[in-house]
Amino acid sequence: MPLVKANGLDIEVEDYGSKSDPAILLIMGLAAQLTLWPMPMVESLVGAGFRVVRFDNRDIGLSQKLHEQRAPSPALTMTAIRLLGLKSLAPYTLRDMAADSIGVLDALSIERAHIVGASMGGMIGQVLAARSPERVKSFTAIMSSTNHPKLKQADPAVLRQLFTTRVGAKTEDELIDRIVAFWNVIGTPDSGNDPAEFREKIRASVKRCNYPSGVRRQIAAIVATGELRPYARKIAAPSLVIHGSCDPLAPLSGGLDIAATIPGARAEIIDGMGHDLPPRHLKKITELIAGHARAAESRATAQAA
Repeated sequence: MPLVKANGLDIEVEDYGSKSDPAILLIMGLAAQLTLWPMPMVESLVGAGFRVVRFDNRDIGLSQKLHEQRAPSPALTMTAIRLLGLKSLAPYTLRDMAADSIGVLDALSIERAHIVGASMGGMIGQVLAARSPERVKSFTAIMSSTNHPKLKQADPAVLRQLFTTRVGAKTEDELIDRIVAFWNVIGTPDSGNDPAEFREKIRASVKRCNYPSGVRRQIAAIVATGELRPYARKIAAPSLVIHGSCDPLAPLSGGLDIAATIPGARAEIIDGMGHDLPPRHLKKITELIAGHARAAESRATAQAA
């Protein structure tokens, strides 16, 4: 469908299923386009009786780029915020990105939705669910974190690779090589992906959008927002945390902290999963999301009776 106006920005949205079915809003993570939500997952959720909406966050994919707003390097951003207490270096925060998500619901005339966020999308989802509880039927966080400073952090080498993968490549093939190599580091071992098909998916993603400046601004938004426990504690919606046992980018402790902080939340740990949505585990992930949303629907119906 065409771009919609959400929170004052042009946001690219794809809307699947019947408009009369309960809606699931999929919020993707850092540097990730809506296409990273696998179509088999989308189709399975539609088949399970849900309307499924996925969209490109600001500064990524086909959504609006904030070209006029600059963000410093991640290291400088962290130093300014953590040591000097400055927050003005970030052009926007996760609060703004949560408002974008609400804007997508508004644009599609969706009053309430099941919110599912992956990685940074799970962080955005925590803010959204805490600040706009009236719009949230349930919340699911996948491979995400509360960003509490005492939690185990990603390996510095993995973070360096994240920050530099898209910068300085001389050709499209070199860029694709770098991105594939990065996914091989953070993704699930024996993921079930066909290597040739996966490479072509990366190529299609690069052709759709390659915008490193947006990634830098999204990183600044995460850092500027800070730890999310104050938001997570306020979440009243039924909440599920899905996390891989061997995630090198968002360590398991982050997901467990979300589950421990949100009242009544439960955690589902997928053994052997890294920081991706791999074919090997996609059926289980999809079933967990659908089952959680169905249970929330049933609970709401019973309470209304």
